[in-house]
Amino acid sequence: MIQCFLFILSFFVIPTPPSYLKRTPEASTDTLTLRTNEHWWGGMVALGSQMPFDKDTRKYDLAKENLNNQNVPFMLSAAGRYVWSERPFAFYAKDKQLHLYAEKEELRPVQAGTTLKEAYLTACSRHFPPSGQLPDPLFFSMPQYNTWIELMYNQNQKDILAYADQVVRNDFPTGIFMVDDNWQKYYGNFDFKPDRFPDPRAMVDSLHRQGFRIMLWVCPFVSPDSPEFRDLQQKGYLIKRKGSREAAIIPWWNGHSACYDLSNPEAADHFKAQLRNVQEIYGIDGFKFDAGDISHYTDPTLAFADKQATAVDLCAYWAGIGLDFPFNEYRAGWKMGGEALVQRLGDKNYSWDALRLLIPDMLSAGLLGYAYTCPDMIGGGQFGSFLGVDQQKIDQELIVRSCQVHALMPMMQFSVAPWRILDARHLAICRRYARLHVEMGDYIVSLARQAALTGEPVVRHLEYVFPHQGFEHCKDQFMLGDRYLVAPVVSREYRRKVSLPHGTWRDDTGRTFEGPCVIETEVPIERLPYFERLPDGQR
Repeated sequence: MIQCFLFILSFFVIPTPPSYLKRTPEASTDTLTLRTNEHWWGGMVALGSQMPFDKDTRKYDLAKENLNNQNVPFMLSAAGRYVWSERPFAFYAKDKQLHLYAEKEELRPVQAGTTLKEAYLTACSRHFPPSGQLPDPLFFSMPQYNTWIELMYNQNQKDILAYADQVVRNDFPTGIFMVDDNWQKYYGNFDFKPDRFPDPRAMVDSLHRQGFRIMLWVCPFVSPDSPEFRDLQQKGYLIKRKGSREAAIIPWWNGHSACYDLSNPEAADHFKAQLRNVQEIYGIDGFKFDAGDISHYTDPTLAFADKQATAVDLCAYWAGIGLDFPFNEYRAGWKMGGEALVQRLGDKNYSWDALRLLIPDMLSAGLLGYAYTCPDMIGGGQFGSFLGVDQQKIDQELIVRSCQVHALMPMMQFSVAPWRILDARHLAICRRYARLHVEMGDYIVSLARQAALTGEPVVRHLEYVFPHQGFEHCKDQFMLGDRYLVAPVVSREYRRKVSLPHGTWRDDTGRTFEGPCVIETEVPIERLPYFERLPDGQR
């Protein structure tokens, strides 16, 4: 049905061949005057809370920063217009105008229809069509567990097995298990640290028997002056300095390292061969691909094998590695919408303010083509918040509300161990919502399969599903597909207002409502309000 719609719509849309973006000798700034009640989204997933861009913003440059998340050179409006470029641009909003700045090209909006959905689907079909593939369905049907918060840089066999045992002992569903940074001897080497992992294959086999699938954290960096560094430099597989045959040493959050030049196909093949070797030796199922941020490659003195490549291209080359591994996860990205890659929102703080970012950021991810996105880690991904903290010092309700937001998202990921920081009552609530995610797994997987064919988001903005009904600024509700409206609590309150669009809706308690209407409902800590959209005439 959607494919038929796009075919018909294509007759009414202005074509956009490469010549449509007029080349100019110098960079130019284009101003889009916002039409009455026109609202724009796009550019950076991490700016979801600022979308739509109808208030003044600072200038953001897609070529230089990705704000710990994914960038796409794409803007779209609820009036059915969109702007696409193959290359990065900068943008800012001021005085109810959207200003776009591009090198040697003019950016003009395409009128693709009259709604946000029509703008998205038309741009998707033309510029980032779905591949027909999706990551492993386990991502969508079962919870994930990541060892970062509990172990940080002390990844070790004993504590990893203990974490997994606690998942089972506390009756949480098993799913994907991610071993995070610092399991390797050093960067560029893919052997486990022998002093911390006496028998890594036995560890992986034990985790498999418990029902987990195992992923390892990896990055494109290589520790200098290691055997791997010398070998890769001799082969020409590392990023260099211009005018030099020596590898460049690049600063990143774990120090200074050399880096694979993945614009070189031979280097990319070599890197993937190392990962497949890890899989064969240790039985690993896949990898968490981290540290591909655009800012690592912006130094103008760097030289890449692909002489036309820029920083964003290196970020995209890193993302391309994951296409060979159905168990994958990324946090930074350039374009790649419609591809079978799991994305995760950037690490959020442990705070109510950060919790309120999850829904708008997930909505922006969907509108930028990233249907397979996980909303960070439950409670936040900043490890310092949980160091040496016991139950008495933790805001247990914040952890529970975070868990509830995750429960009806495409994926949910635990990292801080809920059984360590929660009392029995709050732990039971988190267990309940982990199970709700499993109960909804078949439906969520069906949405992921639909996204693989049509490109439609799994988490959908209410403006996308119910256009021109006043939902442009709705940032605390979302649609899971077209069937469920989800309205989590993201504050310390126990009541909230819910805006229901036209139709008949049945809530999680069995009550029905006729929309459009605004209701105020009691939301004790045990409750996640969600509403099923009933067929016409059904109550």
